[in-house]
Amino acid sequence: MAMPRKGSRSISVDGTAFRWRIRHRSTHCRGSGWSPLTVAVERTEEPGCVLLVSLPCARPDNWLGERTIAVRPALVAGCIRRAVEQGWDPGRPGPAFALTVTEDELAALLGGPPQYLIPFLWGMIPEGGGIRDLPRCTEIWSRDEKSTSRAASDAP
Repeated sequence: MAMPRKGSRSISVDGTAFRWRIRHRSTHCRGSGWSPLTVAVERTEEPGCVLLVSLPCARPDNWLGERTIAVRPALVAGCIRRAVEQGWDPGRPGPAFALTVTEDELAALLGGPPQYLIPFLWGMIPEGGGIRDLPRCTEIWSRDEKSTSRAASDAP
């Protein structure tokens, strides 16, 4: 079965055109962090066997705040090359080829340590970071000074 074109991204690896995508909606197992973040890849022209890459982290929209990473084209290209080394033939029809990436392999594929993110109410916090690292976070009220917009029952 071919991968849906909607929501997929194009990438060229060693002269071959591929499409890759992450499932748009989370399943219950993936949303709760029980299953890993998975990327599907197939050849653009004459697609055959689909590559399913399992990464050692959760989806960015997981419900429990498990760490995640941003999947970038460089990581996808590295996974494609690794799968071909392990015997994936993207032109051969058949069942999906599974590639499971470990923590150590992830660092090798990225060319350095991964930059993990942790989902938080308004965005993503870099692992080891704090609330000040949220680019879209807005302060609801200051803890240092009294806000006139708070109700009297909320005042300390």
